[in-house]
Amino acid sequence: MLHNIGRAGFAIRVPRNGLGSLSSQLARSYRPVVDAAELVREYVRLGLRIGRLDPGSASARAVERRSRSVIDREPVSAPGVLAERAALLCAVVPDVGFVPARAAFLAGQLAALECRAHRLAGRRTSFRAEAAACFGLRVEFGEPDRYRSAHAELAELLPGSGPAADRLALLAARERVPPARLARGVAALSRALRARVRAEPGLPVQEGVDYRYVRGRSWSALHRYLGDFRSLVAVDPDRQVWAGRLPGLVAHESYPGHHAEHCRKERVLVGTRGWSEHGVEVRDSPQSLLAEGIAESGLRIAVGPGWGRWAQEVLAEVGIAFDGDRAERVLDALDGLRRVRSDAALLLHDGPGPAAAAAHLRRWSCLPEEGVRAFLRFAADPCWRLHVVTYAEGPPVVARRLAAGEAVGRLLDEPWAPGG
Repeated sequence: MLHNIGRAGFAIRVPRNGLGSLSSQLARSYRPVVDAAELVREYVRLGLRIGRLDPGSASARAVERRSRSVIDREPVSAPGVLAERAALLCAVVPDVGFVPARAAFLAGQLAALECRAHRLAGRRTSFRAEAAACFGLRVEFGEPDRYRSAHAELAELLPGSGPAADRLALLAARERVPPARLARGVAALSRALRARVRAEPGLPVQEGVDYRYVRGRSWSALHRYLGDFRSLVAVDPDRQVWAGRLPGLVAHESYPGHHAEHCRKERVLVGTRGWSEHGVEVRDSPQSLLAEGIAESGLRIAVGPGWGRWAQEVLAEVGIAFDGDRAERVLDALDGLRRVRSDAALLLHDGPGPAAAAAHLRRWSCLPEEGVRAFLRFAADPCWRLHVVTYAEGPPVVARRLAAGEAVGRLLDEPWAPGG
């Protein structure tokens, strides 16, 4: 028999006893009768409906303002119903004629939305299992030998003696960005990186980023895409101290990071190809894993080896001095500690708990004590706990794709899915 699902609805064949007790596993045995365009519309609506239940987990980009307006006028949906809908949509993805990359992207995104909806409905699972469902990968502990190697390298690079965290703080203090020059430094780096990214892989001529300075935030910087190829980046001047980190921050938020990626996807995927599923942004999904991977790899993508000396010359023009070569080498060494924080999340959620997670961070992360406490608060927050994985696992994914010869433009434009 046929039933309609949802207000916009689509016809789906179900057993005579209806959908009430249909589990996600059984749901995949039944194929919704739907075309590709309708499936994409339902995916966008599903993401926005889940975003109403869990603010920030899914949001409409400017190109989907109309869809967001429609969803905002609906009654709020039950999360269990949304989980079933995600499973049913995922089941039909292989049957509606998508090209493989698009099909894999939608399947991965729908799996992440289903997991989110189940969690909102009260289902609890391990941190590792949730990460596997949302990102399509297994989160493992890092290798202590790699951490030891990173610490040994830092011991040679950092001034002074004693624990690496203290010596890193000393370097940051010595090469501190004068607060009065922060805005000039951000503007200089933004112009220089924009010039590189606009040429290759190329950006729309009307794009641009505005920077705003706000104090007392829990983050260093935050990107918000406004649509029409414009972005706003908020920067907390109280948290930007070491000049060596400033180039990475601008690259992460703007060029070739979040701003550039949004521009390319709006122009190429949504504008040219009509793939409107990219009009909604889903946190804790394969989409966000790749986005953070690109942003975290921004300097390597835009400048490559030698970015430290390049940034030193850019910032010298606005009166900010630091040792670019050393900064590059220090941050390369710290990259070897990237998985320490996902280790801590595993210890916090699947292991002994906060004390063990804090001890692990103090042993390996090179964070100051306040940084350890701040990270534990972040990792314990239900809204953000899973996002830790994107910073640990996203950059290695991007590095592998670049090493395999993938062009930067394709990396920014193409949808990505686990195993892709």
